[in-house]
Amino acid sequence: MQTFYEGLEEGKLLGRKCPKCGNVEFPPVYACNACGNYGTEWYEISGKARLHSIVLPAALSSKPEYKQLGKYAYGKVELEEGTKLNAVVRGISKKNRKELSEKLPLNCHAAIFQREGGFKTVVFDLDEA
Repeated sequence: MQTFYEGLEEGKLLGRKCPKCGNVEFPPVYACNACGNYGTEWYEISGKARLHSIVLPAALSSKPEYKQLGKYAYGKVELEEGTKLNAVVRGISKKNRKELSEKLPLNCHAAIFQREGGFKTVVFDLDEA
C-alpha cells in the first residue's frame, strides 16, 4: 500500500491491473477479483467516473473526520476503467439529493483529499451539479 499512498502524494491515482484479463482494481488489491490472478501490476487510473446511487450519511455512518469535506454522501461509483466501488462524494446535501438522484447516473471525478493526521485519501466530486 505504500506505493498507493506515495502516488497520492504525487497527485496520482493508482490501482492494480491484471495482465491476464485487463481488469482494474481500485482501491488496489494484489489479486484480480475477475480471474483470480495474483500477478497484478500498478496502473494509473484516469479518475473519471459515474455516480449510480446516493446515500446520505446517517448518525451512525457519519465520520467526524469528514466534516472538512463539507456536504457529502456515499455512493456507488463506476470508474471509467470499469471498477465499481462505494465512495464518498462531495457536494451532495439533503437539499439537492432528490434532484441529483433523478439525474443518475452523473459524471464525477476522483479528487485527492488531505485528511487530518497527515495522510491523503480519495473522494469524488460531481462534474455537474
